[in-house]
Amino acid sequence: MSQSVRVFHIFGDQFEELKAQPEEIPKEGYLWVATTRVEFENSLADVQNFLQRWTGAPLFDLHVVDLLNPQLPSTYDYTSAYDLLVFRRLAAGMVAEIAVPAEGHAPRPAAPERTPIEMIDTSAVGFAVYDRVLLTVHPGDCQVREFFAQRLKNQTGSFEGRASARMPNSPADLMLRMVNYMVDSFLELRRLLGKRLEDLQQQIFDGGGQAGGWRLLLVSRNALHLLEDTCEDQRAAIVEWIDALEEWPAEKEASARREREQLRVRSRDVLEHIERVLSHVRRLESSSETAVQMHFSEQSNRTNNIMRTLTVLTAIFMPLNLVTGFFGMNFEGLPLIHSRVGFWVTFLIMLVIGTGLSAYFWRKRYLR
Repeated sequence: MSQSVRVFHIFGDQFEELKAQPEEIPKEGYLWVATTRVEFENSLADVQNFLQRWTGAPLFDLHVVDLLNPQLPSTYDYTSAYDLLVFRRLAAGMVAEIAVPAEGHAPRPAAPERTPIEMIDTSAVGFAVYDRVLLTVHPGDCQVREFFAQRLKNQTGSFEGRASARMPNSPADLMLRMVNYMVDSFLELRRLLGKRLEDLQQQIFDGGGQAGGWRLLLVSRNALHLLEDTCEDQRAAIVEWIDALEEWPAEKEASARREREQLRVRSRDVLEHIERVLSHVRRLESSSETAVQMHFSEQSNRTNNIMRTLTVLTAIFMPLNLVTGFFGMNFEGLPLIHSRVGFWVTFLIMLVIGTGLSAYFWRKRYLR
């Protein structure tokens, strides 16, 4: 089996990574099998074989297809042997940085311009939860596996009182911790994401509504719609998991009942975090929608100002055109037509009319 398929043994407060897959499941604790999607596809026969030996129930073919599909929305399904949860993560993606050339060197090509929402990666992570085995299928660049492997290794032998510092006592508990971590990854980014979107809006308004800026804002708005759909799928999947958890057979032992109650509490906590993410995404959507509406309002107001200015100029020059048209008629008996001061009198009348109308419209704030 490939080295990218890692097997961990968790029992009590102990956590260790096994160098090779065991022939049978240990008597104490449970196993966590973590692999990337590519290695899962390449080692599918081996994975199915050790799941058959350990649990007696390999994955169904349809569930294998779901785990191999990177575009599958968040969903939940179950069988008599295991529960399947596909959860689209909300992780930080690569952020384009501005290339600043060193002094005396030619400028480097700038990184491609990206929208703030491109900071979020929504690749799917798959979980197959058995009674004593947890199989996780991650994207190739997913840090969840490495983070939890290191975190649980550091917690080995720790007996701190906080529940979050204790070792997960079941595959379902570990799965919920991973899901909660993926949701919290977005909560940590919400301030930065909101600030980036606000900066983009401010840049657009300061730049007078340039086409490129508005294109980025519209792309961000569409991406936020997709992110809202992702969060709603996450919420639906967790709700189905909670409903299935309530239908599990009743436990007779007090420790088992307490463990079940802890799973319910942690599941409700994950659901509450998803609700917070969904609420924040909707606020960002509202903010971007407001910016778009402000853009159209500003464009309409600008058009109204232009039309008002043109109307005022027409109102000012209309009487002047009337005067020039009157004195331009081909008659001999027009007043002042043969006078030496006729031109200056007419010019003075036109100047008074033009100045008076301009002052009047300026006072009425029709001109700025």
